Amino acid sequence: MEAARDPAPGPARTLAFVESPVQLLNVLEWAYATVAGEQSRPPRPSAAPAPDGASRPSRSPRTAGRPGPAPGLPGSPLARGVPRQPGPRDQGSGAGTGPAPVRPEPTGLLVVVLAPHDPMSRGQLRRMAELARDQGHEVRWEEARGGPTAPVATVGGLAGPLRRAHRIVIGDPFSRYVQLLLTITRARELVVVDDGTATMEFVAQLARGESLVRWHRRGSRGARDLLFAPVSASARRMLTPNDRRSVEVFTSFTALPVEPPPGVQVRANDFAWTRSAFGPPRISRGTDLVGTSLVETGVVDPEHYLGAVAALARNHGATRYFAHRRESAEKLRRIADRTGLEVVRPELPLEIVARRGPVGRTVLSFPSTVVHTLPLALAGTGITVAVCDIDPVWLTEHASPRAEGFLSEVTDTARDVRRLPASPLSAP
Repeated sequence: MEAARDPAPGPARTLAFVESPVQLLNVLEWAYATVAGEQSRPPRPSAAPAPDGASRPSRSPRTAGRPGPAPGLPGSPLARGVPRQPGPRDQGSGAGTGPAPVRPEPTGLLVVVLAPHDPMSRGQLRRMAELARDQGHEVRWEEARGGPTAPVATVGGLAGPLRRAHRIVIGDPFSRYVQLLLTITRARELVVVDDGTATMEFVAQLARGESLVRWHRRGSRGARDLLFAPVSASARRMLTPNDRRSVEVFTSFTALPVEPPPGVQVRANDFAWTRSAFGPPRISRGTDLVGTSLVETGVVDPEHYLGAVAALARNHGATRYFAHRRESAEKLRRIADRTGLEVVRPELPLEIVARRGPVGRTVLSFPSTVVHTLPLALAGTGITVAVCDIDPVWLTEHASPRAEGFLSEVTDTARDVRRLPASPLSAP
């Protein structure tokens, strides 16, 4: 079953719109730094429930960071596995004995999940929604892509809360859904939280006064883009501060490649909530490799990517591969068969998974969000994060002209990471 809607305790002063688990994680980080500061701190979160909604036995602190056995995809050594940790929902969960479950005070934040189609994203979002509820936030799950009439029903149902909200928090300013919803709101405060590396491109395009277009898209899609252009232009104006409206960017990308537009406030996300709620992790002696969806987005050639993964695993002794939620099952099977890596499909964003552990003493990644976020989430643990540059020869002929420069910016602006050269990995 999908995450059910919580009964609204009253009009929400703050609405947040998310479409991915990472966006929801960063909304929780923003709330910890902002909303929670306006009220008392909520209790520590519980871990997410089992996929089928069934309860799992809580673990002792000594074993909370250790994963248990779990099935993967048929015919491959894929592992699912984020160990459950005890939290507020575990209290009083016995057969009618013990204290009543802890119910945190409402925070006045309503998180609206505009559910995607991708099953892995949906699963992670369900688990993140439980963590949000454990913080006292209201969660509303919208099947925004559930059919031809779903967009009309979703927008119509959100019109009232949008007009009443004092503050709007968004995780993806490039989303057409979000851009459409922004045309309805009268909020005087807008906040953009990270949706991965796209935040860098958003700030750059806003500063240059350009249309909001994702960095990996190549040119216009045609008639649909032309029809939606007025809505996109309106959203861009809404995201430009004036004397009636403030705009804030809450980001872990502290070294942005361009100066934000005048009036846009930039606040650092240091993953304080994740660090306070999870860990410290149990650290293994091995090396972990973080996957990317650059093949799925058409940026990197699959054969070159597979060759690079094999070379990294061989040269650095990696034993596990943490899959991106959008990586295809067939690609992951090929990685497991060719490299012998244990392929893990995390049930929560990697920042939480790594903070819980177990995690390798070294974590390897290609240019992606995690080279900015993992050093923050794992601060003080002694874990090294290393990034392998993308060789231009790996790019496909369909890759955007912006791709090479953008991926270089992702690496160049990362702090507290070790650089690995791409040249020895060029051959597939």
